[in-house]
Amino acid sequence: MPYDEDVVIVGSGFGGSVAALRLSEKGYRVRVFEAGRRFEDHDFAKTSWDVRRYLWAPRLGCFGVQRIHRLPHVMILAGAGVGGGSLNYANTLYEPPPTFFADRNWPAGVDWQGELAPHYATATRMLGVVDEYPHTGPVERIMAGAAQDLGVGDTFRRAPVGVFLGMPGVRVPDPFFDGEGPDRTGCTLCGNCMIGCRVGAKNTLVKNYLALAERRGARIDEMRTVVDVREDPRGGFLVTTERSGAWLRRRRQTVQAEQVVLAAGTWGTQQLLHRMRASGALPRISDAVGQITRTNSEALDGAVATRVPDAAGYAHGVAITTSFHVDERTHVENVRYGPGSNLMGGALATVLVPGDQSVAGRLVSLIGALARHPLRQLRLAGLHRWSERGIIALVMQTADNSLTLSLRRRFGRDVLTSRQGHGEPNPSHLPEAHRAVAAIARRMQQETGVRTEPRGSWPEVFGIPLTAHFLGGAVISESPDRGVVDPWNRVWGHPGIHVVDGAAVPANPGVNPSLTITALAERAFAHWPRRGHEDRRPPQMG
Repeated sequence: MPYDEDVVIVGSGFGGSVAALRLSEKGYRVRVFEAGRRFEDHDFAKTSWDVRRYLWAPRLGCFGVQRIHRLPHVMILAGAGVGGGSLNYANTLYEPPPTFFADRNWPAGVDWQGELAPHYATATRMLGVVDEYPHTGPVERIMAGAAQDLGVGDTFRRAPVGVFLGMPGVRVPDPFFDGEGPDRTGCTLCGNCMIGCRVGAKNTLVKNYLALAERRGARIDEMRTVVDVREDPRGGFLVTTERSGAWLRRRRQTVQAEQVVLAAGTWGTQQLLHRMRASGALPRISDAVGQITRTNSEALDGAVATRVPDAAGYAHGVAITTSFHVDERTHVENVRYGPGSNLMGGALATVLVPGDQSVAGRLVSLIGALARHPLRQLRLAGLHRWSERGIIALVMQTADNSLTLSLRRRFGRDVLTSRQGHGEPNPSHLPEAHRAVAAIARRMQQETGVRTEPRGSWPEVFGIPLTAHFLGGAVISESPDRGVVDPWNRVWGHPGIHVVDGAAVPANPGVNPSLTITALAERAFAHWPRRGHEDRRPPQMG
């Protein structure tokens, strides 16, 4: 029967963008629905204080790139807009360590590290990865010194980054895809990668996968939120969207597609799967939905000086430039915002309190620190030039801990909630992170002579860690009792629906997961047949 589209893709992040390009190349009629808006380079906020262009809160008139979600056990930072998380991620593209591929939750019988190796290579080329950030400044020296002080100097390395370094500020024809992609401008090291790159140097998905997909006929509809996906008795699926953030005139539209790709980010994809299962729209979704939800076992702490060191320039460079390992499973990266972008880091930071206490104990420790040194704490907490006098530490682990997500009724609507899952408890703090930021703070003070202290975050005080890398809950698996999608990323029981974003990742990678999500998606669509050709993937047996 005739369908409106061969494939509808929900979301335009690292999974959805791969789907758009690879399926367009194979002759499919592709339509992408993206809840966020489309940004040209000059549309991004200049600093994080431009809240309407920076934060995503559409019902409040904010249509920016930074989403914030909250669960009982974690606060989640995610992306919004055409290009998804690539618009505000730190353009850091590590390949995970072998322990990630050895996790027990991968489908058995496959050497996943070997299986994904060629797809990592493809993802690395497509995202324009520079193997090592080449510049050295105060932050890079401090991170190297902190690693030495912790006795792990041999683990220090410069980050692989997805940025066109080129000649700073100089615009040139596409240097990556034989002129088929957009013109690019060399990085000016302004530090505002995570606000949205106004220079045009960051290798966002708009500059590679999505640009090439649109050249091949893929259609991208911005500001359309998918609210329903259901089986059509006539065949295929009905996908319903409405205008993002609308209070009244929602302008609902429904299209019929032969197949659907869910790539709305872990939060968005899980929300759709839970709701469609509960409503009966997709009744055969596995009971395992929501299980093995990962936070990358993360913490976001840091170190801040009472004033801007004269020669420091902590805000100069790309967002993440170096890392080291505190131990075999704990990875620490420096993170920066550019000058003037003080809202996010400064507002979230507070006294680093001992994590092995109750919430009441942490509050007592915080109040005690404020009482002992009120003027110093006031200077440390000030937002003025925060990004120029602070270094954020993103700490990630390959630990096998997880949450289980489910729906609960709240104020007349179904919302996601969490409880502890399998493996170790999802941590409310990381002692290793506290050690790392203490070492970073000492090095900062030694280098500059300016009083510097380690800092934690307000959510951590209340036992709620922060993560920028929310994963899992619809994981790849060898059977529907162990996960939601099969080894070819098809939803068990509904093989015409596919999950190719972070929700399919079954383990904590312990590094930034964007390259892994891209590689998994490349593998999934490498197995799709060309339009009209025989599908050689095995049928689902579960």
